[in-house]
Amino acid sequence: MASVPVQNADKLVDRHGRAITYLRISVTDRCDLRCRYCMSEAMTFLPREALLSLEEIALIAERFIARGVRKIRLTGGEPLVRRDMIELAWRLGRQVGAGLDELTLTTNGTRLAQHAEELFASGMRRINVSLDSRDPALFRHITRHGDVTRVLDGIAAAKAAGLRIKINMVALKGLNEHEIAPMLGWAGAEGHDLTLIETMPLGAIDEDRADRFLPLPKVLADLRDAFDLVPDAHQSGGPARYWRLAGTETRLGLISPLTGNFCATCNRVRLSTDGKLHMCLGHEDSVDLRAAIRGGGLAQVDARISDALDLKPERHDFRISAGSAPAVARHMSVTGG
Repeated sequence: MASVPVQNADKLVDRHGRAITYLRISVTDRCDLRCRYCMSEAMTFLPREALLSLEEIALIAERFIARGVRKIRLTGGEPLVRRDMIELAWRLGRQVGAGLDELTLTTNGTRLAQHAEELFASGMRRINVSLDSRDPALFRHITRHGDVTRVLDGIAAAKAAGLRIKINMVALKGLNEHEIAPMLGWAGAEGHDLTLIETMPLGAIDEDRADRFLPLPKVLADLRDAFDLVPDAHQSGGPARYWRLAGTETRLGLISPLTGNFCATCNRVRLSTDGKLHMCLGHEDSVDLRAAIRGGGLAQVDARISDALDLKPERHDFRISAGSAPAVARHMSVTGG
């Protein structure tokens, strides 16, 4: 399938005047862990025939690059469980420096050791690794069956391969709050960044998320009592607000969708594993790019992307309270973290 010419492609600006420069792609909704705050234990995944093909993902991503997207993140689910994910990384990696500023990845780290060198070779220079605990028993409890040693080995392999690593840690009341300060200390010693994330009401799970909600302003206050943290103006293209651990290169990021709305400067959209383009993580509105590419080719994809810009809301509407329903029915693994 031939690509639509790059020249004269309309740039992506939503109805609120925000330039869209960041695309997150969920390459699969499948995951080899079952984190309690993310999905139910008996999670049902999409049938494989419902997924975009690698070729379709690449062609759609290239249209976004032509229209001004500068950063792409491959995510899931767990992207490394998809067999052709590395091939996709190589294809998109060729765009780095030729329209794309950065290609990166979010992973749970369980398969990172075997792929770290390939990821670096493909053009990636930094990745995010989800890690909510370094304690083997607690990690197994949160993930329902995971082995933290595999993740830590994967992080070590990624560091050895030359990848800069950011740890993503969901702050969970009554579960891992006592590990947040040690995680920051470990990250500083290892040269990693750490981002803390408030739990988000996405998709039905087996527990009540309100029981685990830990407000990050309180976490930050406690951390500032224990560490010398200074505000940092760094912008990564995402929603985090940053602090730097004094005397190190380690940044602490805070993503607080419930206690501190970060939507005013939103520059991102998400392509789901089944080809839906979601303009906001917290809303159901989407356009179907799978139907567009299969029914009308890349010209139709361009038209539907333009339509989607008018759907992007000003902000999400996340709320969390005991017994409340999720803000949206779909799980994070479908949309991409």
